[in-house]
Amino acid sequence: MEKEFDCVVVGAGHAGCEAALALARLNKKVLITCLNLDSVAFLACNPSIGGTAKGHLVCEIDALGGEMGINADETAIQIRMLNEGKGPAVHSLRAQVDKNAYHNRMKKVLEDNENIYLKQAEIVEVIVEDKKVVGVKTALGEIFSCKTVIVSTGVYLKSRIIIGEFSQNVGPNGFASANSLTQNLIDLGFTIRRFKTGTPARINGRTIDFKKLQVQEGKDNIGFSPLSKNQNKNVACCYETSTNLKTHEIILKNLKRAPMFSGEIKGVGPRYCPSIEDKIVRFPNRERHQIFLEPESLSTNEIYIQGVSTSLPADVQNEMYASIQGLENAQIMRNAYAIEYDCIDSLELTPWLESKAISGMFFAGQVNGTSGYEEAAAQGLIAGINASLKMDNKAPFVLKRNEAYIGVLIDDLVTKGTNEPYRMMTSRAEFRLVLRQDNADSRLTELGKQLGLVSNERYEIYKSKQALLNQMRNKLETLIKLDDRLKTFLEKNEEPIPKNSIKAIDLLKRNNIDIFKLNEEYGLFDNSEYRLMETLNTEIKYSGYIKQQNDEIEKLKKQEQVSLAEIEDYSKIKGLRIEAQQKLNKVRPETLGQASRISGVSPADITVLSIFLKAKK
Repeated sequence: MEKEFDCVVVGAGHAGCEAALALARLNKKVLITCLNLDSVAFLACNPSIGGTAKGHLVCEIDALGGEMGINADETAIQIRMLNEGKGPAVHSLRAQVDKNAYHNRMKKVLEDNENIYLKQAEIVEVIVEDKKVVGVKTALGEIFSCKTVIVSTGVYLKSRIIIGEFSQNVGPNGFASANSLTQNLIDLGFTIRRFKTGTPARINGRTIDFKKLQVQEGKDNIGFSPLSKNQNKNVACCYETSTNLKTHEIILKNLKRAPMFSGEIKGVGPRYCPSIEDKIVRFPNRERHQIFLEPESLSTNEIYIQGVSTSLPADVQNEMYASIQGLENAQIMRNAYAIEYDCIDSLELTPWLESKAISGMFFAGQVNGTSGYEEAAAQGLIAGINASLKMDNKAPFVLKRNEAYIGVLIDDLVTKGTNEPYRMMTSRAEFRLVLRQDNADSRLTELGKQLGLVSNERYEIYKSKQALLNQMRNKLETLIKLDDRLKTFLEKNEEPIPKNSIKAIDLLKRNNIDIFKLNEEYGLFDNSEYRLMETLNTEIKYSGYIKQQNDEIEKLKKQEQVSLAEIEDYSKIKGLRIEAQQKLNKVRPETLGQASRISGVSPADITVLSIFLKAKK
């Protein structure tokens, strides 16, 4: 076994996999360790990739040369587009994947890369000399030297599962927990927090009465990555049901036995993915809560019961699930549970996810206080890129809030911090109309190519798409003659008739006419792909709003270009409020723009900083 590496990635979950692959594809020698190789890229909770805002992250990972989108497409058993009834900014892909196939394929991708060494081992110490990473030590006493480390331990640090009065010091699905690294992190000066998440029961599909449930089918010919070879994506169905008053009564009757309310659980839980008992208490007047039944794999009968996460005792779980329509005779194969785990304070990281105190030590994923596979994978990709750049003595790679959802995610973590498991949502992105799924490659693929991550095949697909879009944009300049055909078309769509002939692009700007109606009448895009027509339609329909957002972005760029690197102590700047001084000294923002987003730093404080910088100059 090799003993010297460019980077050691601690943990092979979704963050660790993307980090290791990014490093390896940038020609770095990587050791990636995992407590159990059966948990590589393991889907510990729901068997799906994507969803609202999360789908944006997956498309951005793919555009930059990551693996998650391809892996999801290749193992998908159903794909849907969420929020189609809303605006294009919030359209989000969601893939129901084969849980076992997803793990197996990602593990094989790691194994097949000649720059990656995959090893089952527990890292108990990150070895630091002169505030610089030099190696790691395993529980078996092995020492591996390295130039950088990426800590992507997920929810395994001192993890503990709780089911009613029962608790056990294990990780998700009964995998072993990592019980030594937390103390090492404390010794290195990191602030440790205790967070909590949970997962619903898995039920034997053979015992579910699907006739009582509402079917949810997928949509063909959609996916995250143009590199995907899997076209037969919809081979399974999901189903919908709901809780009822009887379910709520069972839960309320047993609240005193719920670890969340008895005080057994100390960790802070996720605000936007609460347990069913938390939902019942929070919304006492709601008579039902939506539930989705999702197949875990084609190789098992296990069905994931999304929406009924709980830590109630096993006997209560049996009664509660049996009260739900369609689940009257359901057999629980795996009980629902809550899980507590240690994580760090993300404010101790730079915008490129490196520790501010220890050179070469990066963090990614749920150890940073986030929640979700997609958030973890996005951080892993960025940490891997920046670990490679650091070793090459190059400037770090930082995506801005106006460039990507990944930029929003990381900026929120390192600028605002989080006191609960952080979940990505479209509402967190102030420029979401320009950060759509359909233009992720337009925003990021050139950057990925410059970094050396985007393959030639992926880049050629991207260039071909841009060329086709440009050809379609040119067709929109076509002059539509003012004749009986145009008059009839406009009258049918309840639009006023112009005085002269009109360009196709101006027709498209009208409220009741979209690109599909225009094409049906005039055939301008008969040979064009549906997804490209959707992109072009969005560009034109929302061009005014997009221009407004771009104007705002240009204004903010000025603040982002003002460096604060030379300021050593904010408490010495007269005029700054004490709270602002304390927050600025803790976060150590890179730019004036980042400083303006720190909670507790007011616009007046930013004005004081601007005056100070001008005077100093």
